[in-house]
Amino acid sequence: MNPNFVGKSHAWWVISAIVWALAAGTGSAQSLAITGAVAYPSGSAAPIHRATVLTKDGRIVAVGSQVQIPPGYEVIRCEGCAIVAGFWNSHIHFTEPKWDAADKQPAQKLSDQLQSMLTRSGFTTVVDTGSLLANTIALRRRIDSGNVPGPRILTAGVPIYPPDGIPYYVKDSLPPELLRELTPPKDAREAVAAVESNLRQGADVIKLFTGSWISREKVLPMPEPIATAAVKAAHRSGRLVFSHSSNLAGTQVAIVSHVDVLAHAPEDTRGIDDILLKRAVAQGMTMIPTLKLFSGDDNIAEIRRVVRRFHELEGRLVFGTDTGYLTDYDVAEEFGQLTKAGFTWADILRMLTENPARLFKEQNSRGRIVPGMIADLTLLEADPATDSSAFSRVRYTIRNGRVVYASR
Repeated sequence: MNPNFVGKSHAWWVISAIVWALAAGTGSAQSLAITGAVAYPSGSAAPIHRATVLTKDGRIVAVGSQVQIPPGYEVIRCEGCAIVAGFWNSHIHFTEPKWDAADKQPAQKLSDQLQSMLTRSGFTTVVDTGSLLANTIALRRRIDSGNVPGPRILTAGVPIYPPDGIPYYVKDSLPPELLRELTPPKDAREAVAAVESNLRQGADVIKLFTGSWISREKVLPMPEPIATAAVKAAHRSGRLVFSHSSNLAGTQVAIVSHVDVLAHAPEDTRGIDDILLKRAVAQGMTMIPTLKLFSGDDNIAEIRRVVRRFHELEGRLVFGTDTGYLTDYDVAEEFGQLTKAGFTWADILRMLTENPARLFKEQNSRGRIVPGMIADLTLLEADPATDSSAFSRVRYTIRNGRVVYASR
C-alpha cells in the first residue's frame, strides 16, 4: 500500500486503472493533481516547495504552492518527491531481438519491456539512433494509439555507414539477412538516396557513422562528399543529423559536413583539442556524452574531460545512454559519470529536459513545468539538488498527462 496516494484503501487500484487502461487501448489523458513535492520548473528556475501541479487534457494547467485542486481530479500525494519535466533519452536503440515483429507482439509483453528499458527511468521521449524502421515504427504506432503505454519515440532508422565501413561489432552481432539491409552508399548520390529512403519510411532524424570502428584498432572515416551530401539532404527536409564520430578524423568529418549532434563523445580523444571543440561549438553542434558506454575504458577520465571542456566552451549537452545496445538498462552509472565529470545536478537536469527540447525546437511545448506545456513529468523519490543519484530513482512517469509508470 502506497501512503503517498490519496485514499489509502484503494491506492494501488487508482494507479493500476490508469496504467492498464492505456495498455488496453482505452486510456485518455487524466485530470491529475500532484501535491506535496518540490517542483523544479527548469534547471535554472527557483524551486517551488510543497508544490501542486495540475494537468488536464494532456497539458499542464497550473503549478505553484497555493494551487486549489478542482473537483474530479485524481490526486497523487508525493511528499518528499521532486517533480521535474519529463526526461529525454537522446540515444537509445530498439535493436534487441525482443522488439522483432512489434506489430504482432502482445501489448502486455511490449509494455513490460518498455517499462524495464525506459519508463521506469523516467523517460517520456526517446531518440532511437539506429534500428530497423519497420519494427520501430510499428512499436511507435502502438504506443501512440494507446494500445501500449510508453514514451514518445523519435527514430533515425537505418544508420548510414562509410563505404565498406560497417562496424565490426555490428557485423559480429547481426544475422546475414539483416546485414544485407545495411548497404553503405558508395558516393554522394547514393547517400542522398539513403537519406530520402529513411525519411520516406518514417525516420525523424538521420544517423551517420562519420567514423566507424571497422576493427578494434581502426576507425574508417566517412568520405567528406558522402557525409556532406547526406547532411544537406536531411537539412533540406528539416531533419537533424546525428553522427558517431569515434575519433579525430571522424569528428573532423562531422564538423566539415555540418552534422548537428555527436551521438557520443569521441572515444579516441587523441587530437580532440580546444581548437576543434570551439569550431564545433561555433557552428551549434550538440554532444551526447554516453559516458557509461566508456566507463570501463582506460581513458574514461580523458573522455570526461573532453565532455566537460565542450560544456565550458558553451556547447550544448543532452543526455543519452546507448540503452538497447547496452543491455544493462540501469542509468545510475551515467549519472555517476556525469557527476565525476564535474556537472551539477542543474546541469544534468538541463541535459535531461530543456536542452533536448531546444535541440528539437520544442522548447515552447516540452522541457519545463510551465502552464500550457505538454504534461510530460518525471517524479523522483528524492530531491536531486541534494543528491544527484536521485535522478535514477523514479516514482512516477507521466506522459501527456497519463501515468505510464508507477513504482510499486
